[in-house]
Amino acid sequence: MKKVVTLGEIMLRFSTLEGERLSETGHLTVNYGGAEANVAVSLSHFGHEAYFVSKVPENPLGRAVERHLKSNGVQTDYLLKGGNRLGTYYLEAGVGERSAQVTYDRAYSSFSQLSPEEIDLDEVLDGAELLHISGITLALSPALRELALLAFQKAKEKGITTSFDFNYRAKLWTQQEASEAIKPLLPYADICSCGELDAVYLLGLDKEDGALTREDRLKSYYKKINEMYPDIQYIFSTFRTVLSATSNKLQGNLFTDGELYQSRVHHIEPIVDRVGGGDAFAAGILTGILDGLSAARTISFATAASALKHTIHGDCNAFSKEEVLQFATNEPGKIVR
Repeated sequence: MKKVVTLGEIMLRFSTLEGERLSETGHLTVNYGGAEANVAVSLSHFGHEAYFVSKVPENPLGRAVERHLKSNGVQTDYLLKGGNRLGTYYLEAGVGERSAQVTYDRAYSSFSQLSPEEIDLDEVLDGAELLHISGITLALSPALRELALLAFQKAKEKGITTSFDFNYRAKLWTQQEASEAIKPLLPYADICSCGELDAVYLLGLDKEDGALTREDRLKSYYKKINEMYPDIQYIFSTFRTVLSATSNKLQGNLFTDGELYQSRVHHIEPIVDRVGGGDAFAAGILTGILDGLSAARTISFATAASALKHTIHGDCNAFSKEEVLQFATNEPGKIVR
C-alpha cells in the first residue's frame, strides 16, 4: 500500500429527491463529500493508504465526517478539530433537460478558516508517494492558497509526486482570481487535470482553430502547457456530451510523453448521481500512475471508474479496483454471474 495524501474540505450535502425543487421540497437526503475527500475515498478502495488533511468542527457533524471517512478506509490522523461549522451544500437533482443545481453554504466553515501554521507538512508528507489538491481548496481563502503552495513546494523537496486538479467552480470565484491562484502551483505539479476551457480561460492560451478535431485541439493545448510547465508529466481531462441530465456520453483523455491516449466512449444512462464523477476519474488516473499501468490502461480504468460513480448515490465512488477493472472489460449491462 502506498501512502497518498489529499488536502481539502469535506462538506455535508443535502439533496432533493428527483423531480422536486429545492425551494419547495420537504425531504432532503444527506451525504458527505468534497473533491479531495472523494479522491481519498476512491484511492482507499483502490488499495492505497489514503490520508485526508482537513479541519472539521468538534461537534456531532465533525464526528460523523470522521466516521464516514474511516468507514471508507481513509486515514484521519491529520483531520483537525475546531472552528464553528461544517460547510454544506444543497443539490437540486436534475431531470431530462433541467440541469442539476448546486447551492453552497460554506462561508466561515472550519476548513476555510484553517491557517498554514496548523499543519505540520513534514509530518503529513512523511513517507508519502503522492499529494493531491484541487482548485476548490485554493478558492476558499488566501491562507489556503498559501498552504497549498507550501505543501507542493515541500512535496517537491521530498521527491513526492504532486497532483493538481483545476476543478474550477464559477460560484466560488472569478476566472481571473482562479488564474492568479493556480499559476504559482503549476511549476511544482507532476500531474494535472486541465480541460480545454481551463487552458483557454484560466491559463490564457489562444483558442485553437475551430476546424480542428476536438482531439487535435486538446493535444495542441496540452503541448503548449508542457512547454510552459515542463515538469508536468501527465495531463488529463474528459470529453462529456450531455444529452440530458440523466444521459451523458463520457470519454477520458490522458496526455503523456507527447501522446494523447483516449478511452472508449461510455454512454451512461440513466445517471443516478453525477456529482463526484470527476473525482472518481482523477483517482483512477492517480491509481494507474501509482500502480505503473500503461497510459492506455490508465485512461481506460479511470473512465470506467467515473462511469461507475454515475450509477450510485452520493459523492463517493465505493467500487474496488477489481470491480472497476471487471467493468472496464465486460460488455456494458451484462449480468455478472
